[in-house]
Amino acid sequence: MINQNVMKRVEEAYLRHFPEHFTKNEDFKWIAIKNFQRYWDIDATDFSAMLDLALGKTGSLLVSGYYYAKGVLLGFAQDDPEGLRNQFRILYDESRDLEERVSSFIAYAEDRKLNHNESGWKNTFQDMRAISVYLWLKYPDKYYIYKFGEVKPAAEALESSFIPKRSSDISNMIGAFKFCDEIHDHIVKNQQILDMFRSHLTDECYPDPEYRTLAFDVVFFISRFFLNDEWFPIDYNPGFSVNEWVDLLQNEDVFTKSSLAIMKRMKDIGGQATCTELAEKYGESKNYYSVGSTSLAKRIVTLTGCPVVQGNIKNSRYWPILYVGKTASKESKGSYIWKLRKELDEALEKIDLSDVPLYVKNDETLSVADTEDPIKPGDEDMIPIKLNEYEKYTLEDFLSEVFMDKNDYDKLVELLRRKKNVILQGAPGVGKTFTARRLAYSMMGMIDRSRVAMIQFHQNYSYEDFIMGYKPEGADFVLKTGVFYDFCEKARQDSNKEYFFIIDEINRGNLSKIFGELLQLIESDYRGEDMLLAYTHEPFSVPQNVYLIGMMNTADRSLALIDYALRRRFSFFQMNPGFMSDGFKEYQAGLNDEVFNAFVRQIVILNKEINEDPALGPGFQIGHSYLCLKKDEEYSEEWLHSVMEYDILPTLQEYWFDDKEKVSHWDTVLRSVFNE
Repeated sequence: MINQNVMKRVEEAYLRHFPEHFTKNEDFKWIAIKNFQRYWDIDATDFSAMLDLALGKTGSLLVSGYYYAKGVLLGFAQDDPEGLRNQFRILYDESRDLEERVSSFIAYAEDRKLNHNESGWKNTFQDMRAISVYLWLKYPDKYYIYKFGEVKPAAEALESSFIPKRSSDISNMIGAFKFCDEIHDHIVKNQQILDMFRSHLTDECYPDPEYRTLAFDVVFFISRFFLNDEWFPIDYNPGFSVNEWVDLLQNEDVFTKSSLAIMKRMKDIGGQATCTELAEKYGESKNYYSVGSTSLAKRIVTLTGCPVVQGNIKNSRYWPILYVGKTASKESKGSYIWKLRKELDEALEKIDLSDVPLYVKNDETLSVADTEDPIKPGDEDMIPIKLNEYEKYTLEDFLSEVFMDKNDYDKLVELLRRKKNVILQGAPGVGKTFTARRLAYSMMGMIDRSRVAMIQFHQNYSYEDFIMGYKPEGADFVLKTGVFYDFCEKARQDSNKEYFFIIDEINRGNLSKIFGELLQLIESDYRGEDMLLAYTHEPFSVPQNVYLIGMMNTADRSLALIDYALRRRFSFFQMNPGFMSDGFKEYQAGLNDEVFNAFVRQIVILNKEINEDPALGPGFQIGHSYLCLKKDEEYSEEWLHSVMEYDILPTLQEYWFDDKEKVSHWDTVLRSVFNE
């Protein structure tokens, strides 16, 4: 049974949102069915080609994030067309028991994985989610799509007697079908919804005469949109007066120059927009707008005690300033909505924003977009009009983000200032790249990306790329300077400030070949001393204010030992998983999820075993960044499960490729966290 009152509110919300929801996002489900029915032919001579056509409109149903069900299935079709054809005959034989058919399909996929390792299938993705899609495409008047991440929150919201568990037990799918039947029984009695649905169907869509797909769409709507509307009502008022907002806007501990710039632009265009719309208007990256909302709101909550609303969008979303929610528009690509509060909008009228900096390049307005991508050619000259108005970045900011103890931070800074060159080494996922950037920001005391450059070494990287060399230009070869040469010249013109050059995968390049005569010049004792360059014979030195930060993955078995001549010019700083750091514990507490806590406990135990393994050691431990959410990523048990399934377990299989029993043990232990 489901809660009738909640279901009534769901139907009302679905009616309001349906036109945009259907035509801009979700009509593809009905299009996918019609496309499948058009091309499906179990007896097709070329089964693989037919299957590719039949599944051609399924989109995110079979491919999304870490999920590649369609790709693997097409691989099966190419490798074993007759075997797969037979499995579809079994799956679509309605005279057989459903559990028998599903089990047969899963067993076939596992057999293909075990006996055809040369195909590289570490995971088949042929689970109940994928199989439900195959059943639904063939029999849309009987079956629904089963997706744990959609059904569970919808069932919880409706207080259903059925709540699916994350496991491979087919009872979850069968229970989900019955839950969808309940939704279906309500929807078919709502003539307004049926009429609206039929009015939006196009010739490309399956007519859905039994409204089964419509019923699942309501389930999807509940989990993705209804809950967000319920928990984040647009008319929510944090209780701040206009004058209180005026005071807050002028508090530099809360509103940085960059956040004021966003407020100003929001007001200029009417107080509401998606990140994508703002980015397009000002010629920027949408990351400039999407990454700052939570941290800005956190500062307000900390200083004012403004209420915090728990929600489904981001696990915990602070909400005193603006309405933040996923958009339903394909064009916005899931970016977030900024909506200024009425009182905040009025407060902006009362303060002087004339000194809010704009960022320029070639007289065009741009932002310094918050991105972790390596520096791109041509971006180096992006500078703010007011050089002294960067966002502050303190030691506390570093420790809250990087999950490193203060003692280790102090050692690292002292090492870099003394040696000038440091290599961060450690296992995958300890956050070496993330740390390198924030180490630079913390030493500068601000986020000034114009003084940080990042490149990545590889086997074909050369002195000509790094320092200078002849490059083809039309029919001729022209001498051009490389990225490190240009960076040093830029730092030389700004000698009172520190500059940081970051090299990812430093031990993947031929280091003697790349650095050439600069092997001597990068030493701290030789900084500022000139040496003649190979191509031009001009004097060149590495400035004192340039620091080099390299990253090296200690768990890569394919890497050769780093060149000794370079090794003695760098200090090596070992980075370890930060699960025990204060920063990670605070992050973990913020998620407030028992499954996550249990998973972390098991990873800590796993790392102890890896550390004590004589064939592995500390450089092979599982890093904390595996369990850290990326920007615009929301926490869910489904996300955590995917990290385990597609990141951690394959890593363990690589580590213990010759010890199947140990891999099996940890496979069981980690899955047990999810009650599998």
